[in-house]
Amino acid sequence: MAVDNSSVEGVSDEADTIRSPLRELLRDVVGSPAGLVVLAYLALLLFVAVFATRLMPFDPYTQTLSNRLQGMSAGHWLGTDELGRDVFSRMISATRIALIAPTVAVAVALAIGLPTGLLAGFRKSRLTAVFDRIADTLLSLPPIVAAIAIIAVLGPGLVKAMLAIGLVYSPRIYRIVRGATMSVARETYVESAKAIGCSSTRILWGHCLPNILAPLLVQISLMLGFALLAESSLSFLGLGVQLPEASWGSMLRSASQHQIRKPYGVVAPGVAISVTILAFNVLGDVVRDALAKRGNV
Repeated sequence: MAVDNSSVEGVSDEADTIRSPLRELLRDVVGSPAGLVVLAYLALLLFVAVFATRLMPFDPYTQTLSNRLQGMSAGHWLGTDELGRDVFSRMISATRIALIAPTVAVAVALAIGLPTGLLAGFRKSRLTAVFDRIADTLLSLPPIVAAIAIIAVLGPGLVKAMLAIGLVYSPRIYRIVRGATMSVARETYVESAKAIGCSSTRILWGHCLPNILAPLLVQISLMLGFALLAESSLSFLGLGVQLPEASWGSMLRSASQHQIRKPYGVVAPGVAISVTILAFNVLGDVVRDALAKRGNV
């Protein structure tokens, strides 16, 4: 069976075209002091999440009512909660939620906003007008309020909460992708691709998508922080992670209910949420600055 070497080489060239800028971008981010610190912190979170079962000194779900609301000690580094569970172990267990939840939410937003934004920016149609009206409607609503309304229909739970957050944030991806695609679609190389008979699918994914990655990557970095904040807020309200599963948001709610007996109990989950959101936001700023140096933003 004969193989079309020219098509294979074309695919390889396109892959190299995409990989090379991403490799250069990663080099610039790592070369920045802020970027290096943020990536090191996120790598630490990933390490903790992967090896959580080996790092936890106690079972995060085991209740010992005789040890409830204990202070920090050599046995319990962050004390215990209202049910006698080790707070440090639950903080480690919740790290997995802190990474998985934003990733799922952003993936849902990309799955909805990216293809619709590419189509709407590349070619105007009646469907584009429908996409625009839906996006305008969702953007007019506060994200948390819209997510709560969706969860009221779907029911509480982490997966349903992340689906709701992803749906709420998808119009932001749609708007950015649509605007960037409209700009790229006017370029000469896109017109040339149309002239030689390239399909719309090939033009969209082979020419338009690689050239809109710059603003898209910045938005993804920032959206990870927004998604973590939304997940923590929903878990704080009891609409996200359900007991006995541990989440920084639900731990913050439990600690806030017992501040008189253990006033510093809110510190650990509160600091973890704040620092991680700050890390995602700083990463977005670093990526934006690195792309601006190359004239891509």
